[in-house]
Amino acid sequence: MTDVVAAVLEHARARPGRLAGGRLVCVDGPAGSGKTTLATALAEAVPGAVVLHMDDMYDGWSGLNGDTGARLHDQVVVPLAAGETGHYRRYDWVLGAFAERHDVPPSPLLVLEGVGSGDRALAPYRSTLVWVSAPDDLRLERGLARDRALYAREGEPWDEAGHRALWAGFMVDEARFFAAHGLPGTADLRVDGTRTIG
Repeated sequence: MTDVVAAVLEHARARPGRLAGGRLVCVDGPAGSGKTTLATALAEAVPGAVVLHMDDMYDGWSGLNGDTGARLHDQVVVPLAAGETGHYRRYDWVLGAFAERHDVPPSPLLVLEGVGSGDRALAPYRSTLVWVSAPDDLRLERGLARDRALYAREGEPWDEAGHRALWAGFMVDEARFFAAHGLPGTADLRVDGTRTIG
């Protein structure tokens, strides 16, 4: 376990578990900054932990500032706070539509990772909000590499220029989201996504 993972878990354990005793750790920050790496390491350190990726929740490239936060609040977090199973429909980025339903069972730790996980509506339920950051050029290259790999796995054609344009638009959307939700100012902990965090 790295020092970063230990620090996040120590912070979360010192706060009340607001999901029927379970704790919600939100890992937010700009796309490609290293949030998924940290979230995976957190889940590996806590038996029974569940990771939920915001990428599975957005309604496509322009979904961040839509109803994503409200759906997450109503369908996942509120049921978990009542000790019930939450659910969501996964967005399929290749098909461009919502796909199968996933259940989110109560757990000792729910790690919600991705741009938008710091939504103000979730503040009453979360134990810890972590902000992960990295330089824009590094984030873009990480994001494009991840998307290229996804398209290769699915056997879909890759459009480099088109995806760079999509990423540029998403970076504008995420900046707007962060401003509207007081990020990174409301974060409990800040992490440098260029260092080893998982």
